[in-house]
Amino acid sequence: MMKTLFLQPPSFDGFDGGAGSRYQAKREIKSFWYPTWLAQPAAMVDGSRLIDAPPARMGIEPILQDVKSRDLVVMHTSTPSFASDVKVAQMLKDANPNLKIGMVGAKVAVQPDESMAKGGPIDFVARNEFDFTIKEIAEGRDLKDVDGITWRNNDGVVVTNRDRAMIEDMDCLPFVTEVYKRDLNINDYFIGYLMHPYISIYTGRGCKSRCTFCLWPQTVGGHRYRTRSPQHVAAEIRLAKQYFPQVREFMFDDDTFTDDLPRAEAIAREMGKLGVTWSCNAKANVPYETLKVMKDNGLRLLLVGYESGNQQILHNIKKGMRVEVAREFTKNCHELGIKIHGTFIVGLPGETQETIQETIRFAREINPHTLQVSLAAPYPGTFLHKQATENGWFNEAEAELIDEHGVQIAPLHYPHLSHTEIFNSVEEFYRKFYFRAPKIASIVNEMVRSPQMMKRRLREGVEFFHFLKDRNAA
Repeated sequence: MMKTLFLQPPSFDGFDGGAGSRYQAKREIKSFWYPTWLAQPAAMVDGSRLIDAPPARMGIEPILQDVKSRDLVVMHTSTPSFASDVKVAQMLKDANPNLKIGMVGAKVAVQPDESMAKGGPIDFVARNEFDFTIKEIAEGRDLKDVDGITWRNNDGVVVTNRDRAMIEDMDCLPFVTEVYKRDLNINDYFIGYLMHPYISIYTGRGCKSRCTFCLWPQTVGGHRYRTRSPQHVAAEIRLAKQYFPQVREFMFDDDTFTDDLPRAEAIAREMGKLGVTWSCNAKANVPYETLKVMKDNGLRLLLVGYESGNQQILHNIKKGMRVEVAREFTKNCHELGIKIHGTFIVGLPGETQETIQETIRFAREINPHTLQVSLAAPYPGTFLHKQATENGWFNEAEAELIDEHGVQIAPLHYPHLSHTEIFNSVEEFYRKFYFRAPKIASIVNEMVRSPQMMKRRLREGVEFFHFLKDRNAA
């Protein structure tokens, strides 16, 4: 077995671009998702190590020392971080010329040839799902015999091997919790709307929805929801409780955990038996009966992608959702006491100044507990990227999707709506949602009831101020 390092490289301060982040950018509130996509193959390679440098605040020097004794480094990369990651790869190669370096992630999965051309120190990239790909390479299999990679042979020629079959038996994968315990400090991982400390895992991969902007289903996970059994999920949570008794919340970070309602209810009942608090991603169409089963068995919060309050935009992005259904769903969550972190996107196809205001009014009306506003980002491999390129909505100069500070830019523009108008609407959205008497009163009451929450909200306020300062400087 090759001595293997799994690496999320150092990057911008506060940049959440890890192997679990859907939007690779510096956040309004400093936050980090677990590097689950790296932890999964790391759990399959004996004697490996996972370094997640950004949340650990680790610079390059300790990593350069580590790789001197390694045979293989597997780096996660993304469209925004790729250029920086290639520079890190070169530094690793300079420290250990015999090192074999591979990259994984959506960027290299959909642009393997371009990534190899621009990545001189890279020996291979893994396309699509890569768990067993990396396991075989770490076991010493010749690269020409490994499915699912594009690689550079001894003559410098880039070779594309045949595709790898998708994993069907998700219960065959080992628990990522073992790697979390071995290599990570769970206190480094913070998400503003989750209780701290938290742990996130996947209970399945893929998403049935066809949202044109969504990265993972169109690049790595696929559109079939391939799932672990409720018993397998419960066994991992039981182990995580043993390893991390201080954890206050478990997050099931599947793209849409509620794609399979009977299974969602079955897992909920398992969580109820374990007595844990948990949250998950959901579409805004979960029926009341399922919501009640989940709430009665420990569900605290749903992360819900509303995206827009305009029905035509939802049609344009193939969301498969009606505004009135989302409205009824949200009402049911409020009645049951389920908190919602609502996510919205400005700048999607069909956006106008009027639809932005419509979405802001919709968000204020349905009133999720917290919300997140993102700029439409045409990631390579998505239908939105193809659409934006063909229609001239997107300049290749903005291909990295972030500025020099790691802050998300507004790469899309339309004849009737400029980059600047879309960019400025994010701050307006936050201001109109949060700076109103009922919302301020709700936040103050929450802080009064909990000193821990007060400390947390004050910290978030300071971080948000610095984020806006960086954003406006850009």
